[in-house]
Parts: sequence; C-alpha cells; structure tokens
Amino acid sequence: MNSDRVIGCHTGKDRGPLLIALGGMHGNEPAGVRALEQFFTLLEIEPSINPEFSFCGRFVGLRGNLKALRRERRFIEKDLNRQWTPENVARIRRTPRQDLENEDLELLEVLECIEEQIRDYQPAKMVLLDLHTTTATGGIFSIPTDDPESVRIAVELHAPVIKGLLRGIRGTTLHYFNTENMGVRTVSVTFEAGQHDDELSVNRALAAITNCMRTIGCVQAQHVENRHDELLKEYSQNLPKIAELIMTHPIRPGDQFRMLPNYHNFQHVDQGEVLAVDQHGKIKAPEEGCILMPLYQEQGDDGFFLIRPLEFF
Repeated sequence: MNSDRVIGCHTGKDRGPLLIALGGMHGNEPAGVRALEQFFTLLEIEPSINPEFSFCGRFVGLRGNLKALRRERRFIEKDLNRQWTPENVARIRRTPRQDLENEDLELLEVLECIEEQIRDYQPAKMVLLDLHTTTATGGIFSIPTDDPESVRIAVELHAPVIKGLLRGIRGTTLHYFNTENMGVRTVSVTFEAGQHDDELSVNRALAAITNCMRTIGCVQAQHVENRHDELLKEYSQNLPKIAELIMTHPIRPGDQFRMLPNYHNFQHVDQGEVLAVDQHGKIKAPEEGCILMPLYQEQGDDGFFLIRPLEFF
C-alpha cells in the first residue's frame, strides 16, 4: 500500500468490523487527516494508560486526494468525491494507469487500498467513515445513506442528520461504498466536522471517529469519555436533530456563480430570498428552509443546499 496514503492501521486481538476512515477527499479539508493522525497515536498509547482497554476489529485511516492535499486545493482536475459511480470506476479500472488523470488515479489507489484490506482481514462487515469540513461556519452534521444502520451510526455521532442529501448529488463515497459494490456487508456515513480552518474541527472529527467506533462495537462504551459526546452536542445546540433535503443548486461551467456573503450552515432563509447570483441573474430560495454548505471557495460544483428541519435537539 502507498505509505503516503495510509495514515495508520490498527488490528485488535478480537475479531470485529473493518472500519475505514477517509480524510482529505478534498485537498482543502485537512482536518480529517489531522484527526486521524492524532487518533492513531492515541490508539497506540491507550493500552498503557488503560490496561482494561480492548479493541475489536481493524481500523484503517487513509488520505484521499494526495496531490490536492499537498496543494491545499479542493481538487486538481475534477472533484474526487463526485467520481464514485460504478460506470466511472469501471472505466478507470480498464484504463492504463499512465493514461489516468489525477483524480482517476487517486480514486483507483484509494479503492485498491480498501480492497486489499478486505482481502487481508476478510471482515463480516465494513464501515466507511468519510470525514469532511465546509467553507462556511455554523454547525456540524452527518450524512447517512438509506441503510438503517447508516442512519443509526449518524444519529450516534450527535450531530444533525441530513436525510436525502444523496438525491441532490452523484458520485460520492456514500453512493459507491455499499454491499453490492464491495462484496461484503458495507455501511457508509459522512461526517462534516465544521469549517475548514477551525481548529476545533479536528477535535470534532476525533470525537466522531471515537463515537463511530463505540457504535459499531470496536471499543466498549465504558472506555469512551463523555467529553466526546459533549463536544459534539455542544456544537449541535439549537440545530435540527434531523433535516431533509429540499433542493441543490448545481453550478455549471460558465455560470459565474457567486454566493451572497455571510451565509452560514443552518441559517434560516425565507421563500424568495436572494441567496446568490450568476450570469442569469438572481438565485432565490424556492421555499422557506435552512441553507447548508453555501459555497465560498473557487472550486465546487454545488452552490448551496436547502434543507427542511424535521426535529430539533
């Protein structure tokens, strides 16, 4: 395996799930990578601090888009987290490596790392946790698939759960990493830890990794400190516990999209409120709701998401 891509690998004495955590799928989102680097250090010293600590299963941390991480850019040629479709993966597999574009090669190497872990460990179940951050401030959230276990893990991360978001985009890790494509029972969840440059985003990603491990049985509940729960709950105060997607505003080449300033995650917007402008004019909210992931960076294919809160903490 590529030593630059693999942050760490920890295998417990007892069998359990294979947990794959991805950081830096977007190169301008280093918080997940930093959290994983710290987590593996903590995991190695934990048994000496707590002799009763035990780990079940295998935990692997991977860096996503290596070249984009080095350049601190979202991507080099195309968004790596929009390439995970079965058709695109099949195209990449049959293309000679020397002919692949940057994100094609990154995708192939990530996939090969994960498939190698499946072959080596032969787990009964794999869980994929994809760690991200956003350009805007205003809250953390988790994104599950329609799989009930994915929803259960997302809820236990103690962050707002956004349902239906996968309908508004294509080709994410959540779309691809499932039982059908991986040949082993597979559950995927995405966690958004906060704003890109917020130092606390690293701590929140650490807490999410810990809580995910507890939920899927890698570590025992009594060995997880309450501060992990409290950190996430504190940042989720007054936010919706569950919300659903209303719409996504896609950006097309040449749109000259510009988000109006000072919007933040979960900010309430009224029907008809002007949210952004492009070459066609003003872009208005089609209905009342809350804004999510307003785009305040040069690269990106989604201008913003509009969600409808269903239940509050």
